[in-house]
Amino acid sequence: MSLRAQDIRAASGPGAATRPAYADRAVRIWLLALAIAVVAMVMVGGATRLTDSGLSITEWKPVTGALPPLSEADWLAEFEKYQQIPEYRQINKGMTLDAFKSIYWWEWGHRLLGRFVGVLFIVPFVFFLARGWLTRRMMWLTFGAFLLGGMQGAVGWWMVASGLVERTDVSQYRLAAHLGMAVLIFAYLVWLSLQVGERPAGQAETWRISFVGRLVAPSVFLQILLGALVAGLDAGLAYPTWPLMDGKLVPDGLGKLSPWWLNAFENITTVQFDHRMFAYCVTALIAFHAFDAMRNAVNGRTKRRAGLMLAVTLVQVILGISALLFGVPIHVALAHQVVAIILFGIAVVHADALGRKSVPLMAQSA
Repeated sequence: MSLRAQDIRAASGPGAATRPAYADRAVRIWLLALAIAVVAMVMVGGATRLTDSGLSITEWKPVTGALPPLSEADWLAEFEKYQQIPEYRQINKGMTLDAFKSIYWWEWGHRLLGRFVGVLFIVPFVFFLARGWLTRRMMWLTFGAFLLGGMQGAVGWWMVASGLVERTDVSQYRLAAHLGMAVLIFAYLVWLSLQVGERPAGQAETWRISFVGRLVAPSVFLQILLGALVAGLDAGLAYPTWPLMDGKLVPDGLGKLSPWWLNAFENITTVQFDHRMFAYCVTALIAFHAFDAMRNAVNGRTKRRAGLMLAVTLVQVILGISALLFGVPIHVALAHQVVAIILFGIAVVHADALGRKSVPLMAQSA
């Protein structure tokens, strides 16, 4: 028997009557609160990176690290550890203790928020489980989110560790992995919230609308990963002009590294060029889908979601161009990152709705 079938059987069993009507709503709110907390985590992580604070804490202490330095001696001990890494010796040599404290608090706050997200998961999860508000399927699916969160913590330390020995910053590969996993966890939580309780059937759309609409989410996710490479290499500062790069639509030096494929990941010119070009492709894809859906979609909700995606995309384009032209100011860069996650979330909801089993048109009109 499948997990879905077990859920249906359990819901119709003797215990179903004792389950309050608001249980599904409570579980859904919890999952969406977790998703919002993940977005906040990404925002603080982005600010930590933009303020060059990510390497200020040189040890990973999941439990005892929750407490910040409480005395002057503790602060001096932390500062001494920081003075041993390349970032201090090559970039920040001579930094004062007060300056160190300012970057330390960003990283500490980022890690504390991660612990808060863990508590926000565990406490309601145990409560819902004890009250029988989670079906067997939802129990395992939500527990999967907890495992992903634990993996994300390990990936985060793996990323930080890349900048503690030989580099003066973290690896752009590991930064992309860390951000990509955070975005996937957010999307997974949003998707889980859609699985709670009874769901209305979908409505048949044309093959083109369904296919293109479901293509948006992976396209946006790939664009977010390309943006992470830009951030990891500070490539956004290299060509602060738009629409041209160094006075050209296709700049020189796109293939200067060998082997050729390395340019897509380590050549600053190529990384920024790829992010720009793919942004145009994603924008065109969403615009095509939105106009197609508005003209040809059967379901009004399909039209509204497609239109919303286009509107958010245009905001994102403006933020991206502004970040380039104004030298990547922190507030614009963070807004650009958060709007990208919001767009991805909308695309996931849209894809889920388009992929839901449809009711035949004759049955809908009956």
